[in-house]
Amino acid sequence: MAYMDGFVIPVPKGNKERYREVAAYAAPIFIEHGALRIVECWGSDVKIGKTNDFRTAVIAEEDEEVVFSWIEWPDKATRDAGAEKVMKDERMQPKEGEDMPFSGARLIYGGFEVLLDAKA
Repeated sequence: MAYMDGFVIPVPKGNKERYREVAAYAAPIFIEHGALRIVECWGSDVKIGKTNDFRTAVIAEEDEEVVFSWIEWPDKATRDAGAEKVMKDERMQPKEGEDMPFSGARLIYGGFEVLLDAKA
């Protein structure tokens, strides 16, 4: 059964293209290590909730937008092995003088078992 990693990330609006570049760079590395699909979504209709919402969850600031993304893996075992390889992959190591286009301290993520997968 498929396994998903989900992410919610606050990204400065001015870093949209840089974020897309970083995601496009990383995606083939994840696929090389077993991921089936990587989806990156830029917030365009993220409403402010009465109690909680995506923006509150990541403490998004006024000049930030919320990115919602997920990585689909064939199963949890493949994800566990693949994620470990990705983290050790030299291409994923920070490069001297290069900053990430978002605040990693406010990124939230988790692994999820698929409960329902309905398709048209």
